[in-house]
Amino acid sequence: MKIAMPTMGNDGMDEQIGQHFGRVPTFTIYDLEKDEVEVIENQGKHRGGSMNPPEILAGEGVDVMLCSNLGRKAIDLFDELGIDVYCGAGNTVREALEAFEKDELEVATLSDGCEEGSHDH
Repeated sequence: MKIAMPTMGNDGMDEQIGQHFGRVPTFTIYDLEKDEVEVIENQGKHRGGSMNPPEILAGEGVDVMLCSNLGRKAIDLFDELGIDVYCGAGNTVREALEAFEKDELEVATLSDGCEEGSHDH
């Protein structure tokens, strides 16, 4: 299983989770089976690329997205791509993964989303 998080840089497990999913500079991907961390650049539309971040992550084989919050449009796209989204991840990649393993994160739903405001991320 591959788990992705929107991140602020290249510090792997110690990197900060980004608050604005589409605009973060990187995505950190943790491969649960291999116990490996990979950091990829966010080349999504908000950062001058041609794809949506969920499409980029699907291309990387991601199964799960952990984030602090996320708008309904992005959740819908993740859902279409078969990627589960969990909200409430904060601080670092390591802490987000620990919270996920302890089942402490909120499952994002199409009806409720997991926004901290009224705009889509």
